[in-house]
Amino acid sequence: MPRRPPADRLARLIDCATQVFITLGYRRTQMADVAAALGVAKGTLYLTVESKEALFDLVVRHADAEQATHVPVLPVPTPAPGSTLEAVRQRLGEAVVGPALVAAFGDASRRDARAELTGVVRELYALMSKQRTAIKLIDRCAHDYPDLAALWFRAGRGGLLTALEHVLTARSAAGLLRPLPDAAMAARLVLETVALWAVHRHWDPAPQVLDDAVVETTVVQMLVAALVPDEPPRRRLRREKRKR
Repeated sequence: MPRRPPADRLARLIDCATQVFITLGYRRTQMADVAAALGVAKGTLYLTVESKEALFDLVVRHADAEQATHVPVLPVPTPAPGSTLEAVRQRLGEAVVGPALVAAFGDASRRDARAELTGVVRELYALMSKQRTAIKLIDRCAHDYPDLAALWFRAGRGGLLTALEHVLTARSAAGLLRPLPDAAMAARLVLETVALWAVHRHWDPAPQVLDDAVVETTVVQMLVAALVPDEPPRRRLRREKRKR
């Protein structure tokens, strides 16, 4: 009769395996490494997942989840070709694409660049922070996994950079942002700054104790201040009065 694992045991496996993949990358991670992190024999691990491919598919689907959304029958089978990449594609969409950026990309007449850019950066920060373990996992393992690298660096990150560059170019040309020496570089600066603080700082080997809300606000304010020209005092006063 098929067995189902206790939810807490499966959650511990996902957490341990995720951290091992992040630490070692996809190629160097062995089932023995995950078994050691779990404190079980390698043979015991194979009672839960059939292969490293099955284990990676499991963590891609469940990283960042408070609990496994579906408890599979054991052992978890090796996934069908392409199914792991499709799961990654779906997670990338959840992680980096939001309505504020979509609206900015499609609206060439926007005049309140400060509010628009604040919304885009804050939304991007929140989405990446919510999916930070999956993003860290994919970013770390893509270097060892050619199909994953093509999806992550070209379709995922590449598509986001293209959208950001389009918005920055249009707003700068309209005089709503500061002149940009290179819009593609500016888009990369925005993305990498958000990724550093929303995602990668959580794996800093010597982390600072920082309040998450303060970090988000600081990142948003500094990026917006760097890109949006200072308002004349009278215009700023009028805007502040309208908010009251």
